[in-house]
Amino acid sequence: MGEAAKVKTVCGYCGTGCGLVVEVDDNKIVKIRGDKDAPVNKGQTCVKGSFAYEYVHSNRRLTTPLIRKAGELVETTWEEAYTFIADKLKGIKDQFGPEAITMFATARSTNEVNYVTQKFMRAVIGSNNIDGCNRT
Repeated sequence: MGEAAKVKTVCGYCGTGCGLVVEVDDNKIVKIRGDKDAPVNKGQTCVKGSFAYEYVHSNRRLTTPLIRKAGELVETTWEEAYTFIADKLKGIKDQFGPEAITMFATARSTNEVNYVTQKFMRAVIGSNNIDGCNRT
């Protein structure tokens, strides 16, 4: 192991956007600390921002979309996965109406992603059925 590279970034665990300094050695995260120059957190981080990065290198992490076919999950292309999702949503909306669809947003997303989520539900689906864990 050589000298770890220090990369400044923004935490993706919630919508706050804390600044982080990620130490990377051999293309793997080895340490994370708060960026003292970041105006949002001034070097402080929560426990998740500091220590919850092992999932990045997990061999159990999904890297390809999966669709259930004949009871089995099989790898597919992104194009097929998006088409599958769109077709399912359209079918539910056509058969049961837009109020049969709901979407759950997450505090791990940015404000911009949560805005697009609600805009999609209201403008495309035609439903106000949106919830999220932002109150935790």
